[in-house]
Amino acid sequence: MNGVVIIDKPAGFTSHDVVNRVRRILGQRSVGHLGTLDPSATGVLPIVVGTLTRLAQFYAHSEKTYEGVIRFGFATDTYDADGEATTAVQDVRLELEEIRALAAEFHGVVEQVPPPFSAKKIAGVPAYKLARKKQDIDLKPVQVEIKEFEILEMTASEATFRADVASGTYIRSIAHEMGRRLGCGAHLAGLRRTRVAEFVIEEANSLEALGAAMQQGIGESLFVHPRKLVPQLPCVTAGDDSAALIRSGRSVNLPEMSRAPQVKVFYGQSELIAIATRIAGTLFHPKIVLAEPQG
Repeated sequence: MNGVVIIDKPAGFTSHDVVNRVRRILGQRSVGHLGTLDPSATGVLPIVVGTLTRLAQFYAHSEKTYEGVIRFGFATDTYDADGEATTAVQDVRLELEEIRALAAEFHGVVEQVPPPFSAKKIAGVPAYKLARKKQDIDLKPVQVEIKEFEILEMTASEATFRADVASGTYIRSIAHEMGRRLGCGAHLAGLRRTRVAEFVIEEANSLEALGAAMQQGIGESLFVHPRKLVPQLPCVTAGDDSAALIRSGRSVNLPEMSRAPQVKVFYGQSELIAIATRIAGTLFHPKIVLAEPQG
């Protein structure tokens, strides 16, 4: 079984928890994910299965879209609602336009300090392990790109937002920094990821739905159609002879792809057998073989 299925990650699960659950549901060990979500967050978690785990390299720097809530009034050590308060609780009354003006400062390429409870490494040790031991953590600012950060609604102390960000951006750090600049403290009260690259929440499935589909023998019907994967690469369909060569890792001529530097190679309409790279002219070599040789 090879494919990609979009899971709507439930709150309280780590991304690794979801991978383990999918392994059990599918009865398959070769399972991975395309982008970690914090345990308290929900939403889009693309799961790659079988040989398509080899596509992960194409999603290492994917853009993501989030919706969530920032609560103003106190900060926490984790920068979200799961942590312990690190500032006194304040009764705040904030205006929508005030928060929108502040949000406008978080746009474009900016410097951001990752949360102490994060996977960022210090001398080879993940920061969260040091944070749990109450050790001093000195995380350096890194450049991130915030493509859009829109405040949708505002109550006295909570802001609902939508954000499009490049890979490596911590929404928790945005919330924490907003609270610091206002002098009242803030943390991320809720987060839902609605998009990772081409994978969107409207196409996501619950773990229960995947389990039920497998019991009915239609589990693969929930998988993303392979031709939708890695959409930046054009598709080419190989004939019997070319497909056999590609499955064995050998180069082939693909005359119809005279200009593309890299292509997705299919056998039939839905079997993705390789990612091939141009060598010269119309000669392509399968850089990543996604199908086993046929005996």
